[in-house]
Amino acid sequence: MKSDRLLSILLLLQTRRLVPATELAERLDVSVRTIYRDVEALSASGVPVYAERGRHGGIALLPGFRTDVTGLTADESRALFVLAADGAHAALGLDEAIGSALRKVMAALPAPYRPAAEATSRRILVDPVRWMSGPRAAVDIADLHDAVFADRRLRLRYRHSGTRSARGYTVDPYGLVVKAGVWYLVADRDGEPRLFRADRVREAVLTEHPVVRRPGVELAAVWEELRRQVEERQGEVTLRVRVHRSRLDLFLRLNAAALAGKPRPESPDGEWLRAELAVESVEWARSLLSFGPNVEVLAPPEARTVLAAHAAAVMALYGDPDPGESAGTG
Repeated sequence: MKSDRLLSILLLLQTRRLVPATELAERLDVSVRTIYRDVEALSASGVPVYAERGRHGGIALLPGFRTDVTGLTADESRALFVLAADGAHAALGLDEAIGSALRKVMAALPAPYRPAAEATSRRILVDPVRWMSGPRAAVDIADLHDAVFADRRLRLRYRHSGTRSARGYTVDPYGLVVKAGVWYLVADRDGEPRLFRADRVREAVLTEHPVVRRPGVELAAVWEELRRQVEERQGEVTLRVRVHRSRLDLFLRLNAAALAGKPRPESPDGEWLRAELAVESVEWARSLLSFGPNVEVLAPPEARTVLAAHAAAVMALYGDPDPGESAGTG
């Protein structure tokens, strides 16, 4: 609608001194001619807007002009008040700022929208942390936050999964990503994209050297590349398993991310079901031992070997005590 487009132009002009007509046309998916007609309409309605001609020209508002119109629709105002309870704002030191910002937005909202926005903040809560994901150590990302905004190289001491000691790296940060409540530093190391979990960073020190990023590459593109690599690695091995129906709900809940397709009945009575899991390696099968005899890994054979070895180790640890030891106690 034209009215929405005029409001969008006005809001864009309030955030920048001068905006090229071609950029406005691209953002609003209209022609440059339409933009100039819209500018004339705004001017006719009393908005002090004008066009600067020439190579570096564009559309601008007279200095000092502001409007109190937020431009928010009812759905947009409600969306702003759906807050994620994942500690993201607190980790960045912005928990008070987000509250203050939302209070200002509430005050600026048209009166008819305020009750719905307020009700949304009380009735909708987003918690992205999965059930039974285990406790996470508190993460202080202040140094990482400073690094990504200081545009300087960062020296890390980082402990990889499965290791006890930290290793040293010098990286070029692109930014921070929080996924399902877990913070990650996205950075280049020796020109190659790398992902570092914030809770495994033992030390982060800013260097005096400016950051060196690949030309034209932004955080979103690097994250997409790394995310795809992680997901592809997770699917390198396919485990074929049979699950007893009594434990199916828990099995599906705990392994939803690895599940490949919908489980199908193995027999007419439906007591057992077949399922496939796309996982990173056969070692992953160890996590299924907690289901005891209610989950059996059928293939590949290497996974069954891994399970047998770990089951034997558990038996050795918790099996019958040595008779001599029992007789010697009293």
